[in-house]
Amino acid sequence: MGDIVHAVPAATALRRARPDARIDWVVDDRHRAVLDLFAVADQVIAINPSGPWRQTVAVVRALRHEAYDVVIDAQGLLKSAVLARLAGGRRTIGFTRETLREPSAARFYSETVESVAADHVARQNLQLLRALGIDDTRIEIPVRAVPSDVADDVQQATGPRYGVLNPGAGWPNKQWPPEKFGAVAAAIQKSRGLPWVVVWGPGEESLARRVEEASSGSAMLAPPTSLADLMALVQRAAIVVAGDTGPVHLAAAAGTPIVGLYGPTDPARNGPWSPEDLCVSRFQRCQCHYKRRCTAAAWCLDTITVDEVVGAVEGRLRQ
Repeated sequence: MGDIVHAVPAATALRRARPDARIDWVVDDRHRAVLDLFAVADQVIAINPSGPWRQTVAVVRALRHEAYDVVIDAQGLLKSAVLARLAGGRRTIGFTRETLREPSAARFYSETVESVAADHVARQNLQLLRALGIDDTRIEIPVRAVPSDVADDVQQATGPRYGVLNPGAGWPNKQWPPEKFGAVAAAIQKSRGLPWVVVWGPGEESLARRVEEASSGSAMLAPPTSLADLMALVQRAAIVVAGDTGPVHLAAAAGTPIVGLYGPTDPARNGPWSPEDLCVSRFQRCQCHYKRRCTAAAWCLDTITVDEVVGAVEGRLRQ
């Protein structure tokens, strides 16, 4: 989800510079719904990389039939680079191998762009457009209006103003302890009267319940949500508190105030891009950069205290 959100500003900038261009987006079918949240692509083409090879061949044939002028690979992986080249565009553009997550992907590009140091991956993706003569550094995301009965029901229970807590994450070492999330909710509810909603994804309900139980009645468990429901919840929230995971990227896209919690990943590269948002980070002392599991003697994220996060939430709300 984060990779898609961080590529949307490049597509938006391309649309600004070339309003008459047709922009198609190829996406893994597991994440097809993410692109429904943003008014950016003329056509979304879903592909299942793990599906039957005949389906992949059919997608490649359809892409080649379009005879694209340009194919841009913002993912930087071997599989995305191969697909970009197979699409048969006149130009296939990606980053130089030094920038790529999988350097071997560079051999499949007909043109490469050398990345100039950027403070955020979304701005790095914008640099791909320099190959087309477009030099634009603005991070703008056209978010669609998202109706949601779930968000309506939540606001009936909490009132119009609430905060969102997201304790889950794709990597175990990105998850701040749920009891600490609950303590933050209790402290902010006491000082500001702000109720909280705990959102959760597949396999995370028990984690979210632990936050609810530790909140002393300050937080409620969100109902099961679709991606559109989740977007509506973070769009309407007064603030979102989360680690480096999907909901924080949606909140950044929506312009919702954020307090992010970072350990193995760098908030300057992967965090919210608004200068007003705040991050509590242990990236500098983390010994497991960009690893899914902590291998150090002390888990860096566990050293973030409740008082630090409460202070950051208070500071962000004051803004």
